[in-house]
This record gives sequence, C-alpha cells and structure tokens, in this order.
Amino acid sequence: MANSPQAKKRARQNERRFEVNKARRSRIRTHLRKVEEAIASGDKDAATAALRAAQPELMRGVTKGVYHKNTASRKMSRLAARVKAIA
Repeated sequence: MANSPQAKKRARQNERRFEVNKARRSRIRTHLRKVEEAIASGDKDAATAALRAAQPELMRGVTKGVYHKNTASRKMSRLAARVKAIA
C-alpha cells in the first residue's frame, strides 16, 4: 500500500487513467465489432462505412497510448483486406 503522499497521488492517478483507458479500449472494440458484423453479413457498403468510423477511433487509441502503432496498423490492414474481399 502507498505510504508517501506522492505514492498516494500516483495511485489515484493510476486508477483514473485505468478507467479512462478501459472506456477507450471498450469504445474501440465496439467499433471493430461493428465492422466484423458488417463483414459477416456480407454488406460491403455497411462494412466500408463501419471501417471508416473505426479507423479514427483506433488511431486515437494509438495517440492516447492504449494501443501500439503497429498493432493498430495491423488491425486496420486486416480489416480493410477483408472488407475489400467482399464481392
């Protein structure tokens, strides 16, 4: 348990960041899930629209430190390829 005032403050800050990052991660996953569902349904227009909505969310997660840049790029690349493959 934190004893010094600095450690106590740091613990409070960590709790707050954890909540913010958790919400951000959840929002990103929701966007990605919408893309997955559109791909599964075979609706190319919906999948493209969902992908366009998901991309800035995912990149915002990178700038906020929730995801690594390469992880986000890999996810976007794979989703884009799957959307493109819908005939």
